[in-house]
Amino acid sequence: MTNIALWPLVVYFMVVLALVGGVMVGGSYLLGERHRERATVEPYESGIISTGSARRRFDVKFYLIAVFFVIFDVEAMFIFAWAVGLREAGWTGFIVASIFIGVLLVALAYVWRLGALDLRPEQHKRRRA
Repeated sequence: MTNIALWPLVVYFMVVLALVGGVMVGGSYLLGERHRERATVEPYESGIISTGSARRRFDVKFYLIAVFFVIFDVEAMFIFAWAVGLREAGWTGFIVASIFIGVLLVALAYVWRLGALDLRPEQHKRRRA
């Protein structure tokens, strides 16, 4: 009995595979441009012509800034969701959100005090101290 009920799903998957494989991939292969010019194969990033190797190492502080941004950005989404449901949350929700924001501020102060947000070179840090 279950084999009869699954045939529409199997047909659907076959149609999807045929559409993706045949029409989209095959069509882009047939209709795509095939010219090879010097400028076509050169890397181009946001209007800046690349110089040097792409294997250049970056300081870990750039990655730390990116991680901090993601962390605090996700927490901002929680605050926006709380703001939308403020009336339903009541005073309990307000107190919990205030504690959450307080923890965020303490974490930001800790990261700031550690110097993780400071991107100046080491020589400038020594002059300041």
